Amino acid sequence: MNERDTMTRIARALERMSPPPLEAPDFDAADAFVWHVSPDRLTPVPEVNRVAVDLLVGIDRSRDTLLENTRQFARGLPANNALLWGARGMGKSSLVKAIHATVARDAPLKIVEVQREDLPSIGRLLGYLRDAPKRFILFCDDLSFGHDDQHYKSLKAVLDGGIEGRPDNVVFYATSNRRHLMPRDMIENERASSISPTEATEEKVSLSDRFGLWLGFHPCTQDEYLAMIRGYCDAHGVEIEDETLRAEAIEWQATRGSRSGRVAWQYFTDLAGRRGVAL
Repeated sequence: MNERDTMTRIARALERMSPPPLEAPDFDAADAFVWHVSPDRLTPVPEVNRVAVDLLVGIDRSRDTLLENTRQFARGLPANNALLWGARGMGKSSLVKAIHATVARDAPLKIVEVQREDLPSIGRLLGYLRDAPKRFILFCDDLSFGHDDQHYKSLKAVLDGGIEGRPDNVVFYATSNRRHLMPRDMIENERASSISPTEATEEKVSLSDRFGLWLGFHPCTQDEYLAMIRGYCDAHGVEIEDETLRAEAIEWQATRGSRSGRVAWQYFTDLAGRRGVAL
């Protein structure tokens, strides 16, 4: 191998170790993007998987609060980061996507999904978005942290902003089944076994305190569960008698051992398939 080939191989290896900066994406290409690393890139999502906001039943207070916060942000006014926590399957991530769709009709608002495992790269992402002529919701679904998980430290760059401060055109929305983003037994174990119990848990537990909005989601009632399904039927033109819907839906939830918005949608999907209605 001659000297020129050797230098070429070295140059390529250096490029792999330190990839070129991300080119400014075309933010007009879509309203939604997904953040990827290795290499850094924002991938447009032409069609987001979501439901209309008026089909989300039983979460009126959370819906109205998040909608107003998002509208304030889209208008360039102060707005809070939001943590949507609580029962699984009750529409936390669906609400974030539905609210974005509602507000984005009248404002240049984009949503960027970030995976929990990519949080260490969040500083680079903020650098790309800081000078962009748009406003962005950073969205992390199913956010939680386990023992010895250090990813939560990276999240502070979004919530607190560090010395530069969080960009004015960025707000962070996250969903979690846990109010404090970590298992309660882990919190109690650290408090019990640490020499300084308060200091052992303060840094991790206080992370959720950095969200200005806490929106709780709780298991739905049977009436709310049936209302969700009826709303889906009306929206998609699936005809079914109330008595038949009630009997089938209750049986469906019994076989699943739970009742939630997700279970309601799963029953409706089965019903639409049996009735020959494409969704």
